[in-house]
Amino acid sequence: MAMKSNLLAIVIALGTTPLWAQDAAKIETKTIDYSINKTGSSYFFTPSKILQAAPVEDQCKTLTCWSYSTLSLLESELIRMGKGEYNLSQMYVARCAYTEKAKTYLRMNGNHSFEQGGEGWDIPNIVSKYGIVPESVYTGLKNGATKHDHSEMIAVLKGYMSALVKREPGTYSENWLPAFEGILDAYLGPIPKEFTYEGKSYTPQSFSAAIGLNMNDYVALSSFTHHPLYSNFVIEIPDNWSMDRVYNLPLDEFTNAVKSALSKGYTVAWAADVSEKGFSFRDGLAIVPADESTIKKIGTDNVGFNDAGAKKEGNAFSQPVAELTITPELRQAAFDKQTTTDDHGMHIVGMSTEKNGGTYFLVKNSWGTGNALGGYFYVSESYFRYKTISVMLHKDAIDKGTSKKLGL
Repeated sequence: MAMKSNLLAIVIALGTTPLWAQDAAKIETKTIDYSINKTGSSYFFTPSKILQAAPVEDQCKTLTCWSYSTLSLLESELIRMGKGEYNLSQMYVARCAYTEKAKTYLRMNGNHSFEQGGEGWDIPNIVSKYGIVPESVYTGLKNGATKHDHSEMIAVLKGYMSALVKREPGTYSENWLPAFEGILDAYLGPIPKEFTYEGKSYTPQSFSAAIGLNMNDYVALSSFTHHPLYSNFVIEIPDNWSMDRVYNLPLDEFTNAVKSALSKGYTVAWAADVSEKGFSFRDGLAIVPADESTIKKIGTDNVGFNDAGAKKEGNAFSQPVAELTITPELRQAAFDKQTTTDDHGMHIVGMSTEKNGGTYFLVKNSWGTGNALGGYFYVSESYFRYKTISVMLHKDAIDKGTSKKLGL
C-alpha cells in the first residue's frame, strides 16, 4: 500500500499474483481515496491500518452474506500467509450448508430455522466436512445467468421440507435427501466430486488441504451480559441454525480485541445489525448519532437488506456529529428488545482515525462497488460497540492475555 501526501489515497494491491494467473505481468491494484466517506463530506480519515482483500463482489438477490464475508476473511488470510490471491466459491459453501440445515430441520421436526441466512462459523464447519472449491469450478449459476437470485429456490426448498415434517414421524423414506439434493442440483448445479485446477486434479477436500487453512484456527467472539464473561455460549439468533458457540468478552476488551487484530495484520469477519437509521452504505458510513432526528430515512429497500439499502438523508453523513455513548447495558437492552438484530455479515479490513477523534473501521461489503468507496464503508467505534452481533477471526490474532482468559 502507498499514501499520496495530502489526499491520503491508499493504493491497495487486491492480493498477490493470483494462482490462476501466475503469468500476469503486474499485480492487480485499485486506487481508492480512503480519506473521506463520499464526495463533499467533511469527514476526514487518516488510515492507520489497511489490509489486503480480494475484490468486492455482489451477493445479488441472496441472503448469503455470511458466506461472502467469511470467505472474504479466508481469502485475506491466504494473502496474509503469502499463499496468493484466491477466489473461493461462496455458492459451494451455501449449497453444502443447505444440506446440513435440512438434516437439522428434520431432526427438530420443523421447529428450527430453515432459511438462506447463516453465521460466520458455518464456513469452518462446512469446509471441514465438505472441503472447498474455487469460484471458477462452482459458480452456482445456470442457464446463462450472470447474477444470483435464490428467491424461487428457497421457496421450493422450504415447501419440500415443510411437506416432509408434516408426515408422521418415521414415514418418510431414505429418498428424501437425494430428492432434496436434486432440487439444489437443478438450481445451483451438481457439486464437483473431482476437478482440475491449474493442471492438477483435486477433490473439494484435497483442494482445501492444498491451500493450507486450518479451520480449527478460527474462533467467534461477542459481548453480552446475559451470559458469564469469558465463557462460551450458544448465541440466541435465528440464523445460528448449527447452534454453535461464541466466546464472551467485556465490551471494552471485545472492541480492543478487534483493533489489536487489525494492528497485527489480521482481518475480521463481522456480523451486525444494519437496519439502523445511521447505517448508510450509499454514504459510505455507519454511525450512531446522539440525536437521531438528524437523519431521515427515505423509502425502503428490503430485498435482503432489511432497510439497510434505503436512502438516508441528513447532514450527519457529511458533517461529523456527536454520537451516543455505548455501554454494555445499552447494548444488551437493544439485543433483548430485538432492536439489534442479526442482519448482515461483512468483512473488516482496516481502521482509521477521523480528524475530530475516534476510531472508524473500514468494512468490505458484498453489495457490489456502487458507492463512493467502491463497495467499502466506514463504521464508527460507537456503531461497532452498539450493533455488533459477533466477529470471527484467527485465534492467533487475539492477545495472549485475553486468549488465556478464554481458555484458548
